[in-house]
Amino acid sequence: MKSMLLSESHKETQVHDFNPQSWLQVERGKLSKISSYSPSSIESLIKIVEPPILPYFKPVDYVSVLAQIHEELEQCKPEEKSDRYLLQYHVFQGLGENKLLRRSLHSAWKHANTVHEKIIYGTWLRYEKQGEEFITDLLSSCGKCCRELEPVEVSLEIPVGASLPVSDTSTRNDAQEEATMVSFQIGGEMIICDRCKIASLSIPFHTMLNGPFTESNLEVIDLSENGISAAGMRCIANFSLTGILSGNGLSADILLEILIFANKFCCERLKEACDRKLASLVCSRQEAIELITCALEENAPVLGATCMQELLRELPTCLGDDQVVKLFCSANKEQQYAMVGRASFPFYSLLSEVSMKTDPTSEETVRFVEKMVESAVGTSQKQIAYHQLGCVRFLRAEYGEAVCAFNAALSSGHVYSVAGIARIACLKGDTILAFKKLTSVMSSSQPLGWMLLERSMYADATRKLEDLDKATELDPTLTYPYMYRAINLLKKQDPKAALDEVNRILGFKMALECLELRFCIHLVMENYDLALRDVHAILTLAPGYRMVEGRVAASKIATLLGAQVDKWSSADCWMHLYDRWSAVDDVGSLSVIFQMMETDAPKGVLYFRQSLLLLRLNCPEVAMRSLQLARQHASSEHERLVYEGWLLYDTGHCKEALCKAEKSISMQRSFEAFFLKAYVLADSGMDPSCSLICISLLEEALKCPSDRLRKGQALNNLGGVYLDCEKLDLAADCYTSALKIRHTRAHQGLARVHFLKNNRVAAFEEMTQLIDKARSNASAYEKRSEYCDREQTMKDLEMVTRLDPLRVYPYRYRAAVLMDSHKEKEAIAELTHAIAFKADLYLLHLRAAFHEHIGDLQSALRDCRAALSLDPNHQEMLELHKRVHNQETITGFDTM
Repeated sequence: MKSMLLSESHKETQVHDFNPQSWLQVERGKLSKISSYSPSSIESLIKIVEPPILPYFKPVDYVSVLAQIHEELEQCKPEEKSDRYLLQYHVFQGLGENKLLRRSLHSAWKHANTVHEKIIYGTWLRYEKQGEEFITDLLSSCGKCCRELEPVEVSLEIPVGASLPVSDTSTRNDAQEEATMVSFQIGGEMIICDRCKIASLSIPFHTMLNGPFTESNLEVIDLSENGISAAGMRCIANFSLTGILSGNGLSADILLEILIFANKFCCERLKEACDRKLASLVCSRQEAIELITCALEENAPVLGATCMQELLRELPTCLGDDQVVKLFCSANKEQQYAMVGRASFPFYSLLSEVSMKTDPTSEETVRFVEKMVESAVGTSQKQIAYHQLGCVRFLRAEYGEAVCAFNAALSSGHVYSVAGIARIACLKGDTILAFKKLTSVMSSSQPLGWMLLERSMYADATRKLEDLDKATELDPTLTYPYMYRAINLLKKQDPKAALDEVNRILGFKMALECLELRFCIHLVMENYDLALRDVHAILTLAPGYRMVEGRVAASKIATLLGAQVDKWSSADCWMHLYDRWSAVDDVGSLSVIFQMMETDAPKGVLYFRQSLLLLRLNCPEVAMRSLQLARQHASSEHERLVYEGWLLYDTGHCKEALCKAEKSISMQRSFEAFFLKAYVLADSGMDPSCSLICISLLEEALKCPSDRLRKGQALNNLGGVYLDCEKLDLAADCYTSALKIRHTRAHQGLARVHFLKNNRVAAFEEMTQLIDKARSNASAYEKRSEYCDREQTMKDLEMVTRLDPLRVYPYRYRAAVLMDSHKEKEAIAELTHAIAFKADLYLLHLRAAFHEHIGDLQSALRDCRAALSLDPNHQEMLELHKRVHNQETITGFDTM
């Protein structure tokens, strides 16, 4: 890179999720050394973007909202449950709980009360699980009939040619038969029909043929002006006799004629049969587009639902079709009801979400979100819809409309929307108003991290840093405060402190924007090896990521940096991987593996190792992608089966994973196949005798060829099984052997052995060695806290919270200590602090127990209900909920 392009500072207003931004601006060429820098050059070199206004439902007290939803689910009518689960979905979406929001969607589908709801929620689930279709194939290969991609299709029960009941008639003689015949003239053709049978089709026909009208005395009735062809009338005549719509010439056009005719003459059985017959002909998007208009006009529910299912099957592709968009956006309330029944809000919620992910600023997105607003019923739905509309308008720089939408959301009770109002006030030059808006919100509710963050953007430099520090204290998961402080330190020519600051967040959250900032800092410090490491990590997490404000591909920057560092041979790569793996340097290990991808090393093995590291870094979705790539690049059938086994295990299919492992072993005995089988058996705990089987399997694995990295893991796992069996000496031998080949995590197991032998000092020292060796050591501090006195325990757990504030054990421990000291308010406050930024079952469980202990049954019940929203089947939580509910009921009777 020959030069750095210095850019003017400007405020980024795009929602971050849709267009990640960066701060270093480069152009093609070689790196130039930066021997010195000034605050002004740094300000131009590295630029931080404003945090995004997330288009999600973010209630101030999500615990109370979840509790209320849970209570309503217990009391509401069956047909109302889907709406409650949809609201729960939106809460989990705002919390970033992807696994939980999927469960809520599945529950909404399960409790759907109409075919329209089934279609919409089924489509939504399929959209959320894009890319996971291979799991269904893997399960099928194990002989399991499953519906893993719940539920792709909805059975509309369309039996082609099914008989419908016809009216009963008494036996008639030939004379009577002849007397009851009637002919319908259509053009030049005569269609002879049974008068009684035609009369039985509807009341209007019965009245016309048997009532006080001229037609009742006619043998020939002219129907030429009633929009039905001769072919159509012959089908109707046949239907009146058999109850079946059939015939060689029964085309879609004829069926449409019959449908209109049936509506005109109120022939409900005929209409129903025609509706179903037309629905059975829908096989493509174009057919669905053509027929759904008729379904809406003629109120044909089965045809309408079938057309909708066909159109939504191609989501999101179908939203690129102008005809589909026009259909969905132009439907009035009556047409919406025909299309989706009473499920208009979930329907437009789905379309809005898909369209926003495709292009949040498109005209189609605006129209879908506006429809969502129109269909919103109740306070919560209005909060969701108006806030999302405000975000879309804001991205389109339509600030007047955005303020109106944000104000509507705020008036409905969505406090987070004030962030949008303040941003727009600032853009119009009124930072004082923006500051006051946030201050007012903070004074009227419990301050949250995002409130301090938002207010910081409208404060002077000193107040800004104070607010950002407080924001981090209230919500350590917010990335903006760390980045701002890091850049501020760079301006003061303190790159080491800046690096320490950004490392704080990267220690527990692999945020792309923070990795890019750290890359910039390393570049400033001329640490090109480390800068390249971070670019490799970025490319592993997001292969298509673009840096330099989205202008330069990260892969291009990796190429430029690669020219500045030493090239490694395949042997060098393995050596460096071994060193970094042993040092528990997961990001460094990812970088080495990325470089090894360019060598002749087996790709399947590398992608598998990559997936293990990504799981450690809490990136499960990316890990799944790497595991799929491992499967694709497997060098043999037995290796592929192992990766398929891991894919099945990671998606909760233990028995099928075992099948894959056993099949792989039957083909060739390998370390990975034995290891997989042992791991799955140990984790599933199917039988008490599993421990002996696991020991045998791991011993077999260790006899097979493998590298020391994997053998160290196998020895560590074997030690764990021996610990479970209380064979402490054998466990110690395994951990010691693992340490000899530098499997650093074995210190933790050996510490446990020392502890169980009543040697807490040795256990403490063992964990201290792990802390000294491991680059990522929050879990080591947490484990060491178990082997020391209370004072040291508190120090270790404070360190855990500093290194990884998302680990919940320290909060629970400190709260328990405070409770033991009869400091109930402080104990509850400790848990409340963590619950504010992390929805965790165990934190809520403990706080519910504390509330019960002090007699605050309403708060205890609230926490129980919120916790059961996270895990409806947690046994201890169910028992506590039942006990508290009974106590509250008794108390309620006592106070009456």
